[in-house]
Amino acid sequence: MAGVAMRGVLSGLLLLAAMATNSASWAQDTQAGSVTGLPVPRYVSLKTDRVNLREGPSKEHRTRWVYQRAGLPVEVVAEFETWRRVRDADGSEGWVLHSLLSGRRTALVAPWSKVKDETFMLRKEADEGSGVVARLQPNVIANVASCANSWCRISIANTEGYLKQERLWGVYPNEKVD
Repeated sequence: MAGVAMRGVLSGLLLLAAMATNSASWAQDTQAGSVTGLPVPRYVSLKTDRVNLREGPSKEHRTRWVYQRAGLPVEVVAEFETWRRVRDADGSEGWVLHSLLSGRRTALVAPWSKVKDETFMLRKEADEGSGVVARLQPNVIANVASCANSWCRISIANTEGYLKQERLWGVYPNEKVD
């Protein structure tokens, strides 16, 4: 009986230690994917304008949703053979064939925004006082060139500039992107 109680105490201590370690930062929360060896979770983007989100990791599983927006960022949260479990900005999850995903980094501008006509200033430099290059609406897809020191250098069409990292869905807080 004492052995069972001691195992319970040890399990509790191990759980607390794991919880403390997991909350430290995103970088420490990543693991190597079982198929690719790439970090999981990680952000990728959709390659084409038509990507099926399935209930399970095979073509026999029902299609839950069809994405119709090439470049849309999604987060890979699991891997199984040629399938990747992804999460979108709305929190929906499902399985996508790996060949429909790209390693190209993109991000959505403030998809959580509910303020009518809200815009976000794309700056010439990584500084709040820098000149405004463009005003971006929520849900615009941006190509991510780099992120450092809470700013990301992004481009949309032929316009390039800097946006605060916290205003993007498709990069992790404090993630450095080269």
